[in-house]
Amino acid sequence: MSGATTVLGGFRDFLMRGNVVELAVAVVVGAAFTNIVNAVVEGMINPLVGAFGTQDLDEYDSCLRGPCTYNQAGEVVHGIPIRWGSVLSATLTFLITAAVVYFLMILPMTRFLARLSSRTPASPPPVTELALLAEIRDELIAQRAARTAVGAPRTSPEEAQAQEAGAEAAVRGAAGTSVDAEAGKPDRLRKEREGDRA
Repeated sequence: MSGATTVLGGFRDFLMRGNVVELAVAVVVGAAFTNIVNAVVEGMINPLVGAFGTQDLDEYDSCLRGPCTYNQAGEVVHGIPIRWGSVLSATLTFLITAAVVYFLMILPMTRFLARLSSRTPASPPPVTELALLAEIRDELIAQRAARTAVGAPRTSPEEAQAQEAGAEAAVRGAAGTSVDAEAGKPDRLRKEREGDRA
């Protein structure tokens, strides 16, 4: 019984996939468009062509070798006929089908999706930890430069270099710290807490 349930569950999942449903809709819509296209060809295109000749495009043909002779059943007895009228009819049917599908389905759907995407606000890119640390470093450097410009007591060049190297080391160190999966904290914080407990 469980094997049959598994097979039926798999069949249900197969049917509920998006592609299968879309293909089923496409077949139904395509069958409906075939009737529309056939009506357009028989009601409009064939009469326009009939103004210059016969209304049935399938009757247009040429003979490759000499004149073609037909028997009473309509079969070719002599010659090689080229039925370019049926090719023209199939080409017109295809072009009309493609135009109807494009102008009545694809173009309106594309415009609708473009309007929908323009209404939804774009989400800002996520800020990484490294970018935040670089921002903090730049802000500290700017504050130090502002303090120096205002007339605060100047630090020696050695102290300034040490502070700058410390800020860069903090950025590099924070970017390279590994996170303990159990505690969710950087290793150095976990070690400090373990030292406090001891």
